[in-house]
Amino acid sequence: MTLVLPIVIPLFTAAVLLLAPARPLLQRWIAFCGSCAQLVSALVLFLQVQAAGYVVAQIGNWAAPFGITLVADVFASILVVAVGVVGMAVCGASFAGVDPRREAYGYHPLLQVLLMGVAGAFLTGDLFNLYVFFEVMLMASFVLMALHRTNEQVAAAFRYVTINLMASAVFLTALGLLYGDAGTLNMADLAGIWPARSEPVLDLVLAMLFLTAFGIKAALFPFFFWLPAAYPLPPAPIGAVFAGLLTKVGVYALVRVFSLLFSHAPWPLTVLLWMSLATMVIGLVGALSQRDFRRVLAFNLVGHIGYTTIGLSVGTPGALAASILYVVHHILVITTLFFVSGVLLQLRRTTDLAALGSVYRDHPGTALIAMIPLFSLAGLPPLSGFIGKMAIVQGTFGAGFYVAGGIVLAVGLLTIVSIARLWQEAFWKPAPRPAVASAPALSLMVPVSALSLLILGMTVGAEPLFQLTTRAAGQLLSPQGYIQAVLGPGLGR
Repeated sequence: MTLVLPIVIPLFTAAVLLLAPARPLLQRWIAFCGSCAQLVSALVLFLQVQAAGYVVAQIGNWAAPFGITLVADVFASILVVAVGVVGMAVCGASFAGVDPRREAYGYHPLLQVLLMGVAGAFLTGDLFNLYVFFEVMLMASFVLMALHRTNEQVAAAFRYVTINLMASAVFLTALGLLYGDAGTLNMADLAGIWPARSEPVLDLVLAMLFLTAFGIKAALFPFFFWLPAAYPLPPAPIGAVFAGLLTKVGVYALVRVFSLLFSHAPWPLTVLLWMSLATMVIGLVGALSQRDFRRVLAFNLVGHIGYTTIGLSVGTPGALAASILYVVHHILVITTLFFVSGVLLQLRRTTDLAALGSVYRDHPGTALIAMIPLFSLAGLPPLSGFIGKMAIVQGTFGAGFYVAGGIVLAVGLLTIVSIARLWQEAFWKPAPRPAVASAPALSLMVPVSALSLLILGMTVGAEPLFQLTTRAAGQLLSPQGYIQAVLGPGLGR
């Protein structure tokens, strides 16, 4: 029952929101309470996974691989908790950060449907339902991006939906080929039978199709171009949930599918390694060339996706554990920074770096809070970004990937330069014109402060968190436990 709740609660909340009176304050409170309930259910599921290792539900009592399977291991349970945290923060920030016209067009129920799709993608046990939850997430995100449209928003929304529909078509093609050969799309069943099949050509074709589909979803090089054009445009809460969660679904799908089916296929993993490194370099070089706070964040988001996938391509427990740690860090940091962009919009009515400045002098408390996610993204010690990057460097060097480790270090230096420029332009230099608001809204600063505290908590609790991600990596790289949990001992084909 617990396994279903992170999916059912936002679905039920969306239905209630559609039936409730269209009063903005009532809608906000219903959405916020629903997100709190989703977070509580995610935490309960996380504790169950810590105790049992795996939690499995066969919907309708149809045994796997014939029915619909939901399954949570350590990796999935961590990410479902992250969905709850981000959802609660976004719903809290929505009290101040979304205009009434968007609310009138269904912002709150759409956000709940988006959270349902993301949680479902993390918990599903078969590839077809992964595709279904991808589409749920895509449709909700497309409408959220286009709500109360401007010409620029519509153009970005159509680019976004077009490239993601292409990814879905590639994904569906791969599923057809895989099902035609294996006769199943249950991930545990596939993990038991696929690596033993000696079909290297089909392996390569399928691996590259999945890499293309999930690479587009994750915004890996060379498929990243849609993200910087789309994510800076919506309001801060929408941009925050997009930046924090949507690309991570692509990363999760890559890790899950490749660790279960293609861990024995060296060529696709080599391609993924170079895609990860190119993503780091291109994203951070792009960030250095931008003059808008949100566009700098968007390119930093692209660049740091490479950190989240390089551990899978290296393929050692230490490297994969480091990348999972970085996924958690990046969800918190990039979500918080998109909220910070909303704070700047409230104070200056713009995110153009040329028009910003003096925030540290005029609002020192706000600036000090914003320093935490900014400098954590930069990787300055002792914050969680530094810990995550050092863990990845150790993982790559420890596996003998010295060139990759060197590139990771170099990109880390580029990130420091990018964030230092962002701090100087947005917070430190004298502002060219006075602020239009005396202070940011409390309902926006509360989630910024809460997420910043969680980032500091990651810094203080880095050792137990890394032990947790090491356990998650061990489960991913040794899938026999996953197979037995879903199919039962000795039932894998």
